[in-house]
Amino acid sequence: MTNYNTQTNREWWAQRWVDVLESFGWVRRLARARNYAREGNVLKLEFKGAKVSALVQGTAPEPYKVSLSLDPFDEEQWQYVIESMAERAIFSAKLLAGEMPHNIEEVFTANGLSLFPLTKFDIHSKCSCPDPANPCKHIGAVYYLLGDRFSEDPFVLFLLRGRTKDQIITALRQMRSKSEASETTVLEPPPANQYPVSLNQFWKYDEQLEPSLVVIAPSGSDTVLDVLGPIPLKSEATGSQVMTSSQTVLDYLKTIYAQVSQQAVLTAMTTGSQEQS
Repeated sequence: MTNYNTQTNREWWAQRWVDVLESFGWVRRLARARNYAREGNVLKLEFKGAKVSALVQGTAPEPYKVSLSLDPFDEEQWQYVIESMAERAIFSAKLLAGEMPHNIEEVFTANGLSLFPLTKFDIHSKCSCPDPANPCKHIGAVYYLLGDRFSEDPFVLFLLRGRTKDQIITALRQMRSKSEASETTVLEPPPANQYPVSLNQFWKYDEQLEPSLVVIAPSGSDTVLDVLGPIPLKSEATGSQVMTSSQTVLDYLKTIYAQVSQQAVLTAMTTGSQEQS
C-alpha cells in the first residue's frame, strides 16, 4: 500500500498542486480522498508515458482502476519552454540539481502555457467505480499521492506535460552548451603581411625626401647608456675597486657614443646639402 504523507513542510511545488486542486471547490470529496490516501488505499501508482495509472482499494473486493492525465505540451511548446529555462542560469542550475525554481511558472506563462492545471477541466481522469462524481474519492486519493511524488521528484510534474527528466536535462545541457559556445570569442589569426620585410633592405630608402620635412638634430641629453644604468661587471675586486672599474668603462662608452652621434649629424648634413645642390 502507498500511504499519503501528511507532512506540512512538503516542497512548494507539491503544495501548489494540492492548493490548485482544492481551489476547484471539491471540499467534501477531497476530504474523503485524503483519508483514503492516509489509510493506504492507493495500492499501486505508475506512469505510462504522460498518463498515470493507479489501483485504489474501495469498498468492493477488487480495487478500482484509476487513470489520470493532463494535456501534454507539443514539441514546439516544449522547445520554447526549454529555451526560456536555458536563458536563466539559475533555472538550469536548480533543475539539474533536482530542485524546482520558485518562479518556474513564469517560464510557462511567458510562453502562453500553464504548468499546473488552470481549471478542473484541464485534468482528465476516470475511475472504474460506480460513483458518477468526478473526482470520486478514489481519483482524489491519487491526486494527493501525486503531490508526494512531486515532492520526491519535481520532474514528475513535467512528465504529466509530456517530457521525461532525461529529455529535459539533455535539452537544457545542449542549450547551455550552445549558449556558452556562442559567448566565447574566437580570435581569428592576423592576416598575412602583404608587404614582407627584408632585413637586408630595412634601412635602405631610394626615394627622394622632401628637404623641408627633414630635421637633423643631435640626440637628447639622456642616451641608452643612461637608461641602462651601471654596468654589472664581474670582478675579483670588491668594494670601491668594482665601482671605479664600472664607472671607467661607462665613461669610455659615453665618449664613443658622443663621437658617433656627432659624426652621424655631420654626415647627414653633408649628404643633405649635396642633394639639395
